Amino acid sequence: MKTIRKVLVANRGEIAVRIIRTCREMGIGSVAVFSDADRTALHVRLADEAYRLGGSPPSESYLQQEKIIEAALQTGSDAIHPGYGFVSENPGFAELVQSKGLIFIGPGGAAIRTLGDKTAARKLARNLGIPTIQGSLEALKGDQEAFTCAKEVGYPIMIKAAAGGGGKGMRIVRGESDLASALQMARSEAKTAFHDDRVYIEQYIDAPRHIEIQILADAHSNVVHLGERECSIQRRHQKVIEESPSPALDDQTREELGKAAVRLARAAQYVNAGTMEFLVDRNKAFYFLEVNTRLQVEHPVTEALTGLDMVRAQIRIAEGHPLPYRQEEIRREGYALECRICAEDPRNQFFPSSGRLTRYTPPEGRIRVENGYREGDTVSLHYDSLIAKVISYGPSREEAVRAMDRALSEFHIEGVETTIPFCRFVLTHPAFLSGTFDTNFVEQHYSPDILHPAERDQNESVVAALAAVLLRDRATQQAIIPPGEVGDGISRWKLLRREGMRE
Repeated sequence: MKTIRKVLVANRGEIAVRIIRTCREMGIGSVAVFSDADRTALHVRLADEAYRLGGSPPSESYLQQEKIIEAALQTGSDAIHPGYGFVSENPGFAELVQSKGLIFIGPGGAAIRTLGDKTAARKLARNLGIPTIQGSLEALKGDQEAFTCAKEVGYPIMIKAAAGGGGKGMRIVRGESDLASALQMARSEAKTAFHDDRVYIEQYIDAPRHIEIQILADAHSNVVHLGERECSIQRRHQKVIEESPSPALDDQTREELGKAAVRLARAAQYVNAGTMEFLVDRNKAFYFLEVNTRLQVEHPVTEALTGLDMVRAQIRIAEGHPLPYRQEEIRREGYALECRICAEDPRNQFFPSSGRLTRYTPPEGRIRVENGYREGDTVSLHYDSLIAKVISYGPSREEAVRAMDRALSEFHIEGVETTIPFCRFVLTHPAFLSGTFDTNFVEQHYSPDILHPAERDQNESVVAALAAVLLRDRATQQAIIPPGEVGDGISRWKLLRREGMRE
């Protein structure tokens, strides 16, 4: 066994904050790394130590592997936690960390090569008899091979990055005339996000559900799955709302997915946390999609149902401890949802928004909020648009949905546009409430114009309420309250705020 006393978090935003807080609860020291844009970021302020990596672009900071290693060595860190994105699924980085005598809190380089590379993972799944989507089993070597493969598979097809996930480097191509430009854009995006421009092709399945299985594996050959997460509410192939249990699965399909995920992890000799992703069609047939060899953005959904701390589990596994539970001991209770609050304009095709957070008031109550920012911070266009995550829980799906909608109604952000209005639209839509949605929800049910009338009416009602209270307050003061006094100990400002902002 190895004892981890200090962890360098090679990431930023809410996931860096999340890891730092668990380290503190475990009595482990934390080191933040930062770019010039993140010099005063929340994760920097919360960590025990902080180390500058370089300029604001990720290529000058969070993707600088040698600088991250240097920071770990200079601060006396025992281990590096990569979070998600950036270098988290880079097998060379995992091996570099280990070659310097440091612990990589994640799977080893060999496992990342086998499962983190999408084409290698598809090949392994197919060899194990796990259903896979038709497509190329190797990264494309050039445009001509892409045209040949696309013709064999049949349009529409999906171009996907071989070395990463999160919707980066993905393009749907519905006809041959669009293939060349889509390849160029997918490769460029993959290169920027992962420093790897390899892409592959797979058949595009119409109207699927996106289901993923969370697994944990230790170095003693123990592997368990923690159930599924439903991730079908997406824009630009990136998740916005996740939930568990999935309203689309029956117990038999759920069990088969769990067994397939565990079998894949065992075959790859996988160690640490990982997520096996699948598509499920209308007939409940499932197809292996890819593996995320890291912690997922939506891991709090699983934590809510199981009571486990995924980051703590990762650290314990990295220290060499065996899993303290067997598959039959895993209990999942209730329902949980997560809404990603992103700095994007849902009225303008989810275009990224940036600026200073002039107001940032997260909700409170019986919910969990994972913040990456505080009021006064600046949201930069250099990084992913995720600002925060809101997680709700309830004994029933209806109660979890209601708790989430209530929480989002109290989440006030000014200075940037956010996805909060879109999330609230989804939570009240009949297709979502009935569970009869798929990955095409946005294309089928959402239009930017939908948000305008409701928001305009709400804004007008708030203004009218404010004006009415101001007039009433002034009249009350003139008629009853002498100048300079406030009757009954009630602040007129508090009264104005309470009455004016009521929905």
